[in-house]
Amino acid sequence: MHVPLLRGRRRRCNDRAACYDGHAMCGRFQLKSDQDWMEAYGVAEPPDLTPRYNIAPAQDIVAVRRDTAGIRRASLLHWGLVPSFAEDPAVGNPMINARSETVARKAAFRESFQKRRCLVPADGFYEWRRVGRVRDPYLLKMRDGRPFAFASVWDRWARAGPPIESCAILTTAANDLVARVHDRMPVILDRAAYDLWLDPDAREEDLHRVLRPFPAEEMVAVPVSPRVNSAAVDDPECERPVAEPPPAPVQTTLF
Repeated sequence: MHVPLLRGRRRRCNDRAACYDGHAMCGRFQLKSDQDWMEAYGVAEPPDLTPRYNIAPAQDIVAVRRDTAGIRRASLLHWGLVPSFAEDPAVGNPMINARSETVARKAAFRESFQKRRCLVPADGFYEWRRVGRVRDPYLLKMRDGRPFAFASVWDRWARAGPPIESCAILTTAANDLVARVHDRMPVILDRAAYDLWLDPDAREEDLHRVLRPFPAEEMVAVPVSPRVNSAAVDDPECERPVAEPPPAPVQTTLF
């Protein structure tokens, strides 16, 4: 159901179907490069960062935005988008992702998609393959190890107390590689699309054209240590390769 934003007195974000896309997918990622990603994003003055191996929701993450002068700036945003019209910032807790298919229509994301887009740098993201009650973690990354950018949107909440700047990462259908683990993946933008994504005057139809699955042949999926299962753990062991888990059992019938 599509529920429009109201003018004047803005609507509460109590209707989860209207505000939140659900089906969270990209829930952990890493950014361990020190300054390697700066050149790719055209950022001159990045925030002071330490290598991160298991970035989790509700933490501060790096985002690249274009300022009014057209200069790209990197800053830290809260991961979990709090819409500017929300009455309680806790509404952002589940909104770490936005589905690219509906981001232009959902109340929580629509205005941000139109006016406040950003890039979130990463070296890889984690996803879990579920087999029965077992969840096996995988690290998905570029075959050549280069950093990349998630297409993201951000907002600013300023009702009470310090303002909160927050963001959500867009997702799309999984490519052939990621589909072996999960049916969704974050939108990874081609570097040629960075300028378009950050352009405040970009046309919606042009933006939707870049919201597609990243080519599977440029990526690898690596089974990694279950240490990454805990958001409290953030060390190099999270990305330690392990033996490939056994395939899911094939369902058979007698008739």
